[in-house]
Amino acid sequence: MRVLFVCTGNTCRSPMAEAILKKINEQIEVKSAGIFAADGAGVSVNAQTVLKEKNIPCSHQSRTLTKEDIEWADYIFTMTTSHKNYIMQMFPKAADKTFSIKEFVLGRHEDVIDPYGGPVELYRKTYNELESLIRQLAAKL
Repeated sequence: MRVLFVCTGNTCRSPMAEAILKKINEQIEVKSAGIFAADGAGVSVNAQTVLKEKNIPCSHQSRTLTKEDIEWADYIFTMTTSHKNYIMQMFPKAADKTFSIKEFVLGRHEDVIDPYGGPVELYRKTYNELESLIRQLAAKL
């Protein structure tokens, strides 16, 4: 099974989600990308700090979402409803496999907290939210 996580810049939420799922279930192939990512940026300092605190390795370079990513994935999980809507507009054939993570896991159209530019405490809050969601996601898959 192949899972793709998508956020905006691919430096905070989606790389954390990717790292968490890799740690939880090594059988699932997982990648992440950003809708408006600058290719080659590292994970944000605060995201890296939180992942290190949780003993989760993360060697990640940001990258822009591509058609190849969409074709590769069995499931695409976005951090927000607007990310999902963007993908559905740009890649209509992906509609049946694209969900916001909270929609898929909780049945709610809510967004994952965006910690970008915030203090490390906000990144910890986002990490905790993602970890809970991804544990439930892994159980559903």
